[in-house]
Amino acid sequence: MIRVLVVDDEALIRTGFQHILNSADDIEVVAAVPGGQAVSAVRQSRPDVVLLDIRMPDVDGLTVLADLRRLPDPPVVAMLTTFDMDEYVASALRSGAAGFLLKDTDPKQLPYLVRTLADGGAVLSSAVTRTVVDGYLDNSHQEAAVRAVARLTERERAVLTLIAEGLSNADIGRRMHLSTGTVKDHVSTVLGKLEVGSRVQAALLAERAGLLRQPGHREGG
Repeated sequence: MIRVLVVDDEALIRTGFQHILNSADDIEVVAAVPGGQAVSAVRQSRPDVVLLDIRMPDVDGLTVLADLRRLPDPPVVAMLTTFDMDEYVASALRSGAAGFLLKDTDPKQLPYLVRTLADGGAVLSSAVTRTVVDGYLDNSHQEAAVRAVARLTERERAVLTLIAEGLSNADIGRRMHLSTGTVKDHVSTVLGKLEVGSRVQAALLAERAGLLRQPGHREGG
């Protein structure tokens, strides 16, 4: 059972996410709270995944993210955002957010996205990805991204491509016919060679390097 905490200042959003996610057999929303209660709720309920509003009136989502990242065994945190919040999304990326979801994400996709996060995958809503790439990795970094990707072996580039598509370790393993343990080793090596701290940063670097636009690449397969 995947334990989820929803943090948002709007009760309607919290209730909506709670209802959608609790309808999945393998997901339980253990708490749904406003931002000021987030850290204490995490300590009490110990969720696997936190869906965190990036901007709230009572406490800034970036502050909450930083507080959660300092916990001894921090949960995976994905930011809830709207399309026009690119500067906050970029800051959250630098602070270690594991994903970004638009609040109007298709409800049918939410359980899958939570499973991906819990399994170590990077979740990037397509509308957010382009904005973050432009805001976090500007044009001056494109050549550096290309050089970084060039350090990878062919198999590592394949793993990076699948990370950039948002696949979890288990999904990558099935796609490449590798064990989950082997995939974890490859992911660790890729992050080290790219000198990034998270799968999301690796995914955006791959996008900036043009890895997903190379001939022969087909998204999702």
